[in-house]
Amino acid sequence: MRAAGLAGAAIALIAALFFPWYLAQDGVLTALREIPGWWREADFAPAVLQAASQGRWWLWPAVLAPAVALAAGIAPLPRRAQATGFLLAGGIGLALLVIQGLAIGVQGWAWPGLEGIFGVLDDRQYGIGWGGSLVAMGLALTASAGLAGRGAFRGDAFTAGCATAIGLGVLLFTFLPLAALLGDAFRDAGGALSPLSAVTRLADDRLWGLGCLAGGPRCGVVWNTLLVATLVGFGTTVLGLAFALLVTRGRLGVAMAKPLRWLTVLPIVTPPFILGLGLILIFGRSGVVSQLAADWFGLELGRWIYGLPGILLAQLFAFTPIAFLVLIGVVEGLSPTLEEAASMLRASPEKIFRTVTLPLLMPGLANAFLLGFIESIADFGNAVVLGGSFNVLATEIFFAVVGAQADPGRAATLSLVLLLIACLVFVIQQRLTGGKKSFVSIGGKGDGGLPPALPPRVRKLCLGLALPWAGLTIGLYVLAVSGAFVEIWGRDNTPTLRHLVKAFDFEWTQGLQLTGLAWNSVLTTLELAAIAAPITAGFGILAAWLFSRAKFAGRGLLEFATLLSFAVPGTVIGVAYLRAFNLPPLELAGTGAIIVVCFIFRNLPVGLRSGMAAMAQIDRSLDEASSTLGGNGMDAFRRVLMPLLRPAIIAGLTYAFVRAMTTISAVIFLVTAETELATVFIVNRVINGDYGLAIAVAVVLIVLMLAVLGLAQLAVGRRRIGRRAAIPLSTEPGAAA
Repeated sequence: MRAAGLAGAAIALIAALFFPWYLAQDGVLTALREIPGWWREADFAPAVLQAASQGRWWLWPAVLAPAVALAAGIAPLPRRAQATGFLLAGGIGLALLVIQGLAIGVQGWAWPGLEGIFGVLDDRQYGIGWGGSLVAMGLALTASAGLAGRGAFRGDAFTAGCATAIGLGVLLFTFLPLAALLGDAFRDAGGALSPLSAVTRLADDRLWGLGCLAGGPRCGVVWNTLLVATLVGFGTTVLGLAFALLVTRGRLGVAMAKPLRWLTVLPIVTPPFILGLGLILIFGRSGVVSQLAADWFGLELGRWIYGLPGILLAQLFAFTPIAFLVLIGVVEGLSPTLEEAASMLRASPEKIFRTVTLPLLMPGLANAFLLGFIESIADFGNAVVLGGSFNVLATEIFFAVVGAQADPGRAATLSLVLLLIACLVFVIQQRLTGGKKSFVSIGGKGDGGLPPALPPRVRKLCLGLALPWAGLTIGLYVLAVSGAFVEIWGRDNTPTLRHLVKAFDFEWTQGLQLTGLAWNSVLTTLELAAIAAPITAGFGILAAWLFSRAKFAGRGLLEFATLLSFAVPGTVIGVAYLRAFNLPPLELAGTGAIIVVCFIFRNLPVGLRSGMAAMAQIDRSLDEASSTLGGNGMDAFRRVLMPLLRPAIIAGLTYAFVRAMTTISAVIFLVTAETELATVFIVNRVINGDYGLAIAVAVVLIVLMLAVLGLAQLAVGRRRIGRRAAIPLSTEPGAAA
């Protein structure tokens, strides 16, 4: 407790003394190199100089609060007194920091009543920068250490710090932006507060109509959304499980298992609209399959791909890798002890799989379904490309935000419906995996670590699902990728490399000159994704440990809050971020920081759910053994759980990086000319009809991401529960004995 409190106070005091308090133009410290004597400038000086020489007295708490906390930690006081000093100094200092940030803006007092108390303020302040951010984080760490010292979180400072960091992060970058935007649901067209406006919008027959059941043309968009999401949730979970079982227990051999594993992940490293365009090339009115059906069988398939079948097919392609990433960690972490025990009791392989293996996989299956369901209800890209007249909530929200109607109230109301649906599914998932049920398979006892092979019937079923899907995936990518190497996609199939040259050309004139059109956007995307991915994965694993192992008030509410930004369309998140972070104190709009923050909290749930599924397999006795031997929460997390959570770490890191590289909807409103991302570049090329250039950039991104994922796999490694190697199916006579 004392070490954590002193560390937080030291961070805050150093930031107040030496770091620029307000935000530089591009939000990074390197910009200050171009400003001589920046530490004396009113817009950039550290807090202590701002308060002493610029007359900004409201910044003194940023200096005094960490100094008081340091004094409390150094003084020879009893533990409880030190904890009280940490809690008061950190808590009051953080509260005063928030109050002054909200009370003073770019035009002086933000609250008119303050002028009567303190007089006219001729000064102003802009968005908080590195100094202010580090002071806030240091004070929060100090306050959390004080809470632990006072007995909260069972006296463990590591647990308190994790809960505080995750809670404040979700509050600032998920709850507040969404709350500000969703408040429009209770305002009328003129912006006045009107709670009945939400009721009126919810009564729209286009939302809840059941005309399709009575022979009418269509059902309401809510029922369409639920139908697609349920089918996608089940479909992605089944396909993800089939691939995960084949890769880990299918005895396919390295030559087949590794390509199958990479093929499964391929769709999530694909930039937007490429899958939709590929499906149109195969199944569209002039697609390969449609033309073959017409030539061979005289069948006119028409536009069947546009509507429910197209959306379902595209979302199954797009979201099956998410289920696979969650389930591969759970299947790899399934210790074979219980299955070996069932085998010793003469149970058949099919019965062992049905009564032992599948029940132990329930946390992974439930989390995979939850993610697939929520991804489906929030996806608008595939629905826009392939939806046709089949409308879902995501497209309705998108057109309410950016369409001709420009109705933020309707968009906010429909977003509330999405959140309620997500909440309902979350509660069901918690009921299935919560309570007194145990899914532990990894305890403190050693075992052979050799998982049994899949029963023959289960193996055949998995192969029957996975191999056709893999073949369709290969065909889809062959057709889609070919667009980068022909003159005009679908019209002039003359081979060419001009699209790649146009995108990534370079010259050696007085050094390397990157002259291609796509270099700037691709390098910017790589930089921001490389910053966001490890933070997202780390936050996800910490949150999974916190929600699975720690007990504290509000744990369930905080766990659900992490899903909020995942459960609404990306366009809503983008607009919410613009609205919340366009003015002081968090003036992040126009900087790379707002994109990084959006990446982190938008993609956090996948690493969290993957980590929780893996954590459910690990017996708590391992944590307790660490505590018995004198370890604290950090020791148990770092030395015991982290080595066993490698598959979940890979899943979180993989998903965070590739989604940062391929996302479009959440950031399309946040990018500027300096922070243009590769996906925005691709979409702009698609809008202009330059498909060759767009696909060329997409192909390079896919290759680049696969290379990065391979390096991440090598760096993190894989979890090994036992020492024996699996016996291949093809053995010499008598080898089985």
